[in-house]
Amino acid sequence: MRDLGNPLELAARCGSTKRSGSDLTAIDSDLDAAGSFQLGSWRVNRLGYGAMQLAGDNVFGPPRDRNEAIRVLCAAVSSGINHIDTAHYYGPGVVNELIYEALYPYPSDLAIVSKVAARRDEAGAVLPYDEPDQLRAGIEENLVTLGLDRLAAVNLRLMDGSTPGRRFDAQLAALVKARDEGLIDGIGLSNISKRHLLRAVDESEIVCVQNLFNLADQRSIELLNECISRDIAFVPFCPLGWPRERQNAILTSPILSHLGERLGATPAQIALAWLLDLAPNILLIPGTRTRRHLAENIQSAAIRLDDEARAELARAFPTTPAS
Repeated sequence: MRDLGNPLELAARCGSTKRSGSDLTAIDSDLDAAGSFQLGSWRVNRLGYGAMQLAGDNVFGPPRDRNEAIRVLCAAVSSGINHIDTAHYYGPGVVNELIYEALYPYPSDLAIVSKVAARRDEAGAVLPYDEPDQLRAGIEENLVTLGLDRLAAVNLRLMDGSTPGRRFDAQLAALVKARDEGLIDGIGLSNISKRHLLRAVDESEIVCVQNLFNLADQRSIELLNECISRDIAFVPFCPLGWPRERQNAILTSPILSHLGERLGATPAQIALAWLLDLAPNILLIPGTRTRRHLAENIQSAAIRLDDEARAELARAFPTTPAS
């Protein structure tokens, strides 16, 4: 079981969110069942936490319930999660400030990963912020709002759908410079193609890839396989589906309901367990605004799919690689 640090200090910061020793043992066991994987220089549990949903609706403005947002973050770390995904443009600034308020000073094994290349305007629209100097500014904004000198990793999130070329090279070079100057430990890529990854690894070590991937949308399967072959962490965002119709296709699937009844799990837990079962380099970062859903997500790490379950899911959600 991981060292939770000073329990009195944690209790003081997190109030009533501190779990009993028996609760922590049970949840730690769930996380241990999923194992861990290397995220650059950090070894993290394969089930982490994505903090995006802690901001207001449409990831903009303050949270619906600030106290519960703080409690969710405290519960995540108290439960053994040591990989939190965030971004300064969530809010903007709101989520990073919540993380700082809830968890600073941070546990020594907590890997905080952010992303750059976007910003929010006053109306909440997501706009590109991806010129090399803007990427550097984005990294520095994350460091300030999180109260950090160095991030575990930063993902370059591509928003324009462009093919890899000189512009991509310049963007990557900005992150390489930030890493070489000690602002980040590792470089990640998000919303990319296999071609982007192959070009990037010729220029730098890549520690993680974040792409849309779930039961209902497996278009990044070839990219996942490339990451497997290179021991690069693959972090699927929207693991329960997006947009809403794809999420509904997963959560209302009779196949997942049937498997859930047989395995003692919810459809959401089956969908998360499928991802963990698919490849050892997959790191999950499901997000939530409530401690109840956080506990449900963590419990998915202990679910074991058998061959029959894998076959049923493969028939119901066949793989369709991107063209």
